[in-house]
Amino acid sequence: MGLKEIIKQYAVGLGFDLVGITGADAIDAVQQQYFSGWLADGCAAGMGYLHRNSDKRFCPAKLLENTQSVICVAVNYTPPKTAQPDAGCLRVANFALYEDYHEFIRRRLYQLADFIAAQQPNIQFKVCVDSVPLAERALVHRAGLGFIGKNRILTHPTLGGQLLLGELLTTLPLEPDSPLQDNPCGDCRRCIEACPTGALTDKGLDCRRCLSYLTIEEPGDIPGVFHSEIGNRLFGCDACLLACPYSQNAPACSNPEFAFFPQRSTLTADLFAGWTQADFEAVFGGSTVARLGLEKLRRNARICEQNNRRQ
Repeated sequence: MGLKEIIKQYAVGLGFDLVGITGADAIDAVQQQYFSGWLADGCAAGMGYLHRNSDKRFCPAKLLENTQSVICVAVNYTPPKTAQPDAGCLRVANFALYEDYHEFIRRRLYQLADFIAAQQPNIQFKVCVDSVPLAERALVHRAGLGFIGKNRILTHPTLGGQLLLGELLTTLPLEPDSPLQDNPCGDCRRCIEACPTGALTDKGLDCRRCLSYLTIEEPGDIPGVFHSEIGNRLFGCDACLLACPYSQNAPACSNPEFAFFPQRSTLTADLFAGWTQADFEAVFGGSTVARLGLEKLRRNARICEQNNRRQ
């Protein structure tokens, strides 16, 4: 077994569901131009950080000098079928029903780097999980981990689109894997049709209308025009993701080390008015929701409560 396969086998042993390798060459110009046009059209909404570091975002070698390879990984977070919210309960995006994936993936990528370094001295690494300016979906697609669906989500033919991604940049040269040759979406438009606000179209995603952006990233008040579409969504929106046939047929996460918190899907809107910071941390501490904070969660809960009263 060659070093590449040894590395991939070790990564699977760490708990990654998918592992692929791509080179450090820049993302192709067509994708760069699309992203630049998307930003120019204002589709990034208030995410100003997406306008920065564009030179690094599309060229891994600018994040780590002499980068030769990018080891791409994915973790399946499809929840068990029994974890559906009860009637009247608020919806928390499925990825937030688990522990904070940033730390989960980051720890394991460092372990992978240590494993490689023990066999290949003087090799350098950089761990990337979400917050680093890197066009990760393009890289992970290039590494053969799936295709980019019409919902703009990296989707695997077997594991679906409920995948959390990470990358390990390294100066170690490794043979790259091949991307999937075909996009199996075909004429299917279920994700686009499922979007509650029309944020998702054939042209792409407009975050100014996206309920995931509005309930997670929006720093101020959520425009009233979107309140009714929020429904009972406390944090995030999985509509376009769950409408995809590949996600509907995907197996549940089978990694017992990726801590799952089903109680986060049993919350009701009236709870939050009386919550203290300690209550918030007891339920959402160590999760991606913790980054949102109690006050913005209350903002979302008030909208959900208003929607419940209208029914």
